Amino acid sequence: MSCAHTPQTAPVLSTKAAAPEDTKTLAARLLALFEQDQQIVVVLNDAHHRLASANDRLFTESTLDPLGVHHEVHSAFCAYQHASERRRQLALNVGELSQQLTDQLSACGYSRKQARCVNVEELAAGAWQPPTTQEIKR
Repeated sequence: MSCAHTPQTAPVLSTKAAAPEDTKTLAARLLALFEQDQQIVVVLNDAHHRLASANDRLFTESTLDPLGVHHEVHSAFCAYQHASERRRQLALNVGELSQQLTDQLSACGYSRKQARCVNVEELAAGAWQPPTTQEIKR
């Protein structure tokens, strides 16, 4: 089941209440968490590249300072571990906010499927239109 919302379709006319301000606030908070996730991914990628580089040097450089490489590996591993923990905590927060958003939209009369398919960027901007039943099935 896909939640893709195709912008070419006619606007959905609904008798349901517009998404309340609380849902827009939750959507904005989710967007901020998504931005944090992007920053964490940059740190994870950097740490991965540092680990790979140190590992490659172990096999290609014959005159290598083992203590220096150990420090590089340890530093990169700690950065990776810390970023992974931050991302795990972030995932919990995203899950909780997503559930709250789904609950609030459901309370406004939207189906749970429509609520789970919300485009948080559009919702935060006040421009979200729930997908039709046909769009949800695609």
